[in-house]
Amino acid sequence: MNRVRSSIGTLFLLSAVVVLSLPVAGQKSPAAANWPSFRGPNASGVADGQPLPADWDVPTSRNVRWTTPIPGLGHSSPVIWGDRLFVSSAISGMAKPEIKTGIYGDVTSVKDDTSHRWVVYCLDTRSGKILWEKTVVSGVPKIKRHPKSTHASSTLATDGRHVVAFFGSEGLYCFDMNGTLLWKRDFGVLEAAWYVAPAAQWEVGSSPVIYQDMVLIQCDVLHDSFLAALSVNDGHDIWRTPRADVPTWGTPAVLAAGPQTQVVVNGYKHAGGYDLKTGKEVWRLTGGGDIPVPTPVVAGGFVYLTNAHGLLSPVYAIKATATGDISLKPGESSNAYVAWSVPREGAYMATPIAYRDLLYNIRWNGILLCYEGASGKRVYQERLGSGTTAFTSSPVAGDGKIYFSSEDGDVFVVKAGPSFELVAKNSMGDVCMASPAIVGDTIYFRTASRVVALSAHR
Repeated sequence: MNRVRSSIGTLFLLSAVVVLSLPVAGQKSPAAANWPSFRGPNASGVADGQPLPADWDVPTSRNVRWTTPIPGLGHSSPVIWGDRLFVSSAISGMAKPEIKTGIYGDVTSVKDDTSHRWVVYCLDTRSGKILWEKTVVSGVPKIKRHPKSTHASSTLATDGRHVVAFFGSEGLYCFDMNGTLLWKRDFGVLEAAWYVAPAAQWEVGSSPVIYQDMVLIQCDVLHDSFLAALSVNDGHDIWRTPRADVPTWGTPAVLAAGPQTQVVVNGYKHAGGYDLKTGKEVWRLTGGGDIPVPTPVVAGGFVYLTNAHGLLSPVYAIKATATGDISLKPGESSNAYVAWSVPREGAYMATPIAYRDLLYNIRWNGILLCYEGASGKRVYQERLGSGTTAFTSSPVAGDGKIYFSSEDGDVFVVKAGPSFELVAKNSMGDVCMASPAIVGDTIYFRTASRVVALSAHR
């Protein structure tokens, strides 16, 4: 069993760099006017304020505004600014490139040495029409991917002036809103692989974010891992901090609270916080799963961290005032800076969501755990799905509802609150591994073959 669990440590697809501020506990997030990066404004995954659909039917177009096919493979989530939506894809030379869903233990990299095209697409949010598409780079991928992964798993980021796309070993690219290339960076070959078996290459899953004219990226790879802040205007390094960690697919969050703004990261050898201005380490935490994927979440005065692979699968609630080495000693579940923790209930793939004072944590096999955000008290535990389908997409929430997507394309709509209530189960009719986006009264899903806009007021 340990061998199987270790061999599936490749599912990094939905991690993303995020920007997080510190909301007041219980405060509702306004309806998002933009969804600029993975999980939207402040990376909360929450957009309250307008009614959202609870049920839909894609084949009959019930509550479906539009659908737009996207060629190739890509797990990048939609990002939105105004009436423009951006996604990316990697188009193989193979007629039917392999993508394998489910719970399994195969670590063998996909053999596809055909020439690929990495493409950025811009869609009109009102109609789904493709406004422009840009082939960013072409060639044989520099590293291989896991059969559940793609070469375009990193979510893009935009600030309404720039669009940033990260393709790992193929480079980092910055465009204007009309698709004109402004600058690019080449970081060489980023060996994203299982550190136990380096031949098992899995590709990069970390995403960029734009924050205060900086582009933040986390590159935990086999050699020369680093966290960096680049200028969004020309791509030069503002700072770069080495990280002594093995390949992971966790990505940073910006904690805009307390005495100093921090970049918060997940990690195996150490998670921690870094000064936003200098990149200097502020605090560190050891002890966790050996292939961290979920993004840190900030809410109600805490940084929530979770990971689940190998011997440990913890959930931590870390105080925003943390400093120094805050690692728990044997037998401890809390200390001066770790408010609470649970040792064996962490999420492997999906980032948790903090919504209306509760923390919802979906495990890979569909087990949903709900906690009081402040105390860590478990409110309930339920199963979504049959237990045979995997959950890699991170949930989003709004209008009192939380949306959980399985890889099989079933979307479970759960009522927010301390009692479990399944409102609806809807099928997207396609593999669903990217996290949705919410703007206004519309939810945008990116499936294996298309982008779908859903609204009860279409």
